Amino acid sequence: MTTILIIFCISIALSLLLTPLAGKLGRWGKAMDKPDGSRKNHRRPTPRTGGIALCASFVFTLVAVGWLHTDIAVLVQPKPGAWHVFLAGLLVFGVGLWDDYQRLNHHIKFLVQILAASLVFIGGYSIDVFSLMGWQIGPAASYLLTVLWFLVFINAVNLMDGLDGLSAGVCFFCCLVMTTISLMNQDYLSASLFACLGGTLLGFLRYNFNPASIFMGDGGSYFLGFTIAMISLASSVKMQTGAAILIPIVALGVPMFDTILSPVRRFITGKGMFKPDNGHIHHKLVHYVGLNSRRAVLLIYLVSAVLCLLALIIASLQDERAGLFLILIGAAAMLATRKLGYLDYLATDKILGWFRDMSDSSGFSGDRRSFLNLQVNVARSQNFAEFWRTVSTALHRLGFDHAEMNCQGTMNRQVNFHWTRDNFDPETDFCRRCLMKLELPLMDQEGHNQGTLWLIKDLGKNPISHYTLRRIEHLRRTMVQTLVKLQSEPVSAHQEQPALDEKGRYVMRKS
Repeated sequence: MTTILIIFCISIALSLLLTPLAGKLGRWGKAMDKPDGSRKNHRRPTPRTGGIALCASFVFTLVAVGWLHTDIAVLVQPKPGAWHVFLAGLLVFGVGLWDDYQRLNHHIKFLVQILAASLVFIGGYSIDVFSLMGWQIGPAASYLLTVLWFLVFINAVNLMDGLDGLSAGVCFFCCLVMTTISLMNQDYLSASLFACLGGTLLGFLRYNFNPASIFMGDGGSYFLGFTIAMISLASSVKMQTGAAILIPIVALGVPMFDTILSPVRRFITGKGMFKPDNGHIHHKLVHYVGLNSRRAVLLIYLVSAVLCLLALIIASLQDERAGLFLILIGAAAMLATRKLGYLDYLATDKILGWFRDMSDSSGFSGDRRSFLNLQVNVARSQNFAEFWRTVSTALHRLGFDHAEMNCQGTMNRQVNFHWTRDNFDPETDFCRRCLMKLELPLMDQEGHNQGTLWLIKDLGKNPISHYTLRRIEHLRRTMVQTLVKLQSEPVSAHQEQPALDEKGRYVMRKS
């Protein structure tokens, strides 16, 4: 226990010493985070090179205590696969630090994270037992879960780094509980590493808490996420319960929950899945609940502390009871998050509507397939009369009451087609207030106007359906293609020809 305290104190001291120096490096290299008024709450440019201090303090502490104390040197000596882990950590920290100085494409950062996780897997560290029942999994599944493990932790810490001191504080609580659990399981190496990282974070918080004079940046958040994931993965192998792998996830519950939901939220709202936004939990607390930055951070600290206590309880339970406990925690998290309005985009009606749209677009719905059959019949029309009859059938199917179309027929003559539902009188009903009136130009892909289609629908008698306008656009495109085909074909004797009616309009009659 004394050794753990020594490591903890040395890491605090080094962090307090190195963090101001890292800030000077950021100013010298112009790695400054400038306020933009939307996602960022700081008022002046702030260096984002705190990751240099975090990484250096962690590494120098381990080197220093190993040099000063023989027992500690034995404890922290390199293990099999250590060089793979060191190289992976260097890659992750390096790409994050590079992004702090010169912004990188998120695809590059994502690929480097996958490469680093793959190096760890090659080094012999992987998830071989999954689920609370302790089921063994194959090599391919083990690799995928290991990569996912690192991706989730790295990006969870990164996404949470949106308010002063938030990410560093939440990670400190996680290190504190993981140190305690490691000591309970007599895993002194993991306890030493978590204590070292926790002390580094506590010293860094002296400068990073609101109002912050330095940010950890992507270099710091990537380093923290990777290190916590790595130590947790290594320590979970030595624990006997299947729930061990889930303990650090519970301890980092707030950023984990945010990481899982953020891509889903962005996908549903039509945004880039990896594009930054202001929809995270800490942004909700500031912009929608009305808390200031400091109070929002303290509230998340409180939630994180409670989750850490729950993680300690899970560590002392059997697998079956731990599983039930995790279910209860998940349900409580969903309820609390919904209160923030964070899950409005996952409302049942929106989800069902999205599935209906997907089913209709893919042609799975019966209504879509039957209307597609009408489109096929329109495209197969051999003359204008057949063409207009099929179009009229489609419009009747969509609930329209009146339609007119003028276009260029055979012999370069303008023809006017019209169709009316039996219970609709265009002369008296045309000015009713509940009518929907559409005028659609029949433009081909080259920009040539093939004609115009006018449509009237009485919404009082037959309301518009969810897919009416979509069906009309599909029908319009088919009509344009068919008109181009009919106008380009030569007129044969058996084809129906247009003729003037008593009102001077061209209608289709048998020749």
